[in-house]
Amino acid sequence: MAARYLFAQGMTILARNVRAGCGEIDLIARDGDQIVFVEVRSRRRGARFAAAATIDRIKRQRLVAAASAWLARHGMSRASCRFDVVAIETVACGHRRGDRLQHIKGAFVDDDEEIS
Repeated sequence: MAARYLFAQGMTILARNVRAGCGEIDLIARDGDQIVFVEVRSRRRGARFAAAATIDRIKRQRLVAAASAWLARHGMSRASCRFDVVAIETVACGHRRGDRLQHIKGAFVDDDEEIS
């Protein structure tokens, strides 16, 4: 669902579920000249924490390390990149079900910044 959404927004999906370094990257995309590392999170409506709020400092550090390893492996260490989050909230109402997607561009830059 997240990959389809990003593709519809004009991004090119380069890879999915990539293991690099000490972490895993859900999606890697290209948005113009930028490489975008995307963390996908989902939660049920009414969960204690919103999907994006579950990405803590340690997870951000692992994502940054994995992204650095991936960029180095592909000879792109100097490439412009950003970290996005796609948060999916599952909404159930009786027998009907729907999903609400939120795309947070540039959710964080390094391990000291909070997700906005």
